[in-house]
Amino acid sequence: MTQEMSAKEFIARRIALELKDGDVVNLGIGLPTLVANFLPEDVHLTLHSENGFLGIGPVPKDIPPVGKPRTVNAGGNPCSILPHGATFDISMSFALMRGGHLDACVLGGLQVAENGDLANWMVPGKNVPGMGGAMDLAVGARNVIVAMEHTNNGEKKILKKCTLPLTVKSRVSTLVTEKALFRFYDGKMVLEEYAPGVSVDEIRAETEAAFTVSDNLKEMVVSQIGL
Repeated sequence: MTQEMSAKEFIARRIALELKDGDVVNLGIGLPTLVANFLPEDVHLTLHSENGFLGIGPVPKDIPPVGKPRTVNAGGNPCSILPHGATFDISMSFALMRGGHLDACVLGGLQVAENGDLANWMVPGKNVPGMGGAMDLAVGARNVIVAMEHTNNGEKKILKKCTLPLTVKSRVSTLVTEKALFRFYDGKMVLEEYAPGVSVDEIRAETEAAFTVSDNLKEMVVSQIGL
């Protein structure tokens, strides 16, 4: 990670290289939405939004004022629909999510456990708007990618066992932080990539979870779009 690039941008740029041309993908609220900014030029996705879209486009140049009809994504932010896009009701949207029709979803995370458990929807004692569709996405998508910073003010987030309420058990496929990329195989966590300038010892020191190191361990490469 370069000094000019934030941790969140670095994570988003690496995840952009995980997605394949033709994929149908749901990008979660927050950090995951940044991934769309860094897709390689030969990768064209159909983006899904759980409030009833396929084919989300960029933020429109002319956004109607509040109170006027306008198109918004699941996070309530203005968006557009591409010419090939479609809209439908919420029941159809969740049928797509639960029925295994999404190639991938990218979700933010509060905690990830070494067996692939994910906690990302609430912190006890804090107000939350609701769990949203994270549980449905994490169960239904073929590839569950978690985007999160490695620690929170020094507090470890990659744990032996999640202490926050779970979103899903043993469904995380790939975890990307600003320090490392892990993949999960049959409930086992494997370090496959490290960020430039970060050692395996540093990753171990900031990770409670037990993990093995891949025989093909390599340095992380990120999307160069816009650099």
